[in-house]
Amino acid sequence: MRGMRRARDTPGARAASGARAASGARAASEGGANAKKHRPWRRLRLPRLSALRLPRSRRGRRLAVQGLMALCVLALLPATWMRLGADARVGTTADAPAREVAMVFGAGLWKGRPTPYLAHRLDAAAELYRSGKVKVVLVTGDNSRVEYDEPDAMRTYLTERGVPDDRIVSDYAGFDSWDSCVRAKKIFGVDRAVLVSQGFHIHRATTLCRSAGIDAYGVAVDEPRDATWYYGGTRELAASGKAALDALFRPDPRFLGPQEAGVTEALASATP
Repeated sequence: MRGMRRARDTPGARAASGARAASGARAASEGGANAKKHRPWRRLRLPRLSALRLPRSRRGRRLAVQGLMALCVLALLPATWMRLGADARVGTTADAPAREVAMVFGAGLWKGRPTPYLAHRLDAAAELYRSGKVKVVLVTGDNSRVEYDEPDAMRTYLTERGVPDDRIVSDYAGFDSWDSCVRAKKIFGVDRAVLVSQGFHIHRATTLCRSAGIDAYGVAVDEPRDATWYYGGTRELAASGKAALDALFRPDPRFLGPQEAGVTEALASATP
């Protein structure tokens, strides 16, 4: 079980972290050298705001307004498509069907501990486990830097709330929602899962995991309508555009790596 629990110690996970660290160091080095050689932005002249005026004619103003409205509609189309497409598959922990696996997406750390939003996702996953609706929890998040480890922080939080350590599987290369969904399917062999996230994100996550081949149901965690919630909702407009392209073209994640037996072994230990 120790090999399963500490997936980041596998060659594939070490390769992921090593490759990202090396590429980051190279980018920083090359970027510093290139910046000294030439700074093209110093020659770039941006138009003054005073030079931007609405058309003087009534017809020109009407066309400008129509163009702006068309851009707004195009920006909203991906988010609308995902919400409508996944709405029937999103509910609460009480509504969630029985699945073997719950999947929790990372949402940031604060001083090494889950942020409040991530903690609420983990609370919902722990509730699903205690109610018997899921047998294993797959925590997927970012561990691209040694000092930043979302999956381990998520594991610790869950064990503190009664989820056994051998029922938690860590994905250390869940760098975004699409990567998490593809890796859950191709690396961990997840075919059906209950996804856990906030309401502004769960429709996108559900759509992406379904596009990756997972029979997914989303649990939307309630949150107060505070500044963070509105920021997340606004961010979804931009993220939905990328998500639509991911669902359409289905690219490989940043790091795929070899298959891992963590979920299979955890389910086997959960069988009486």
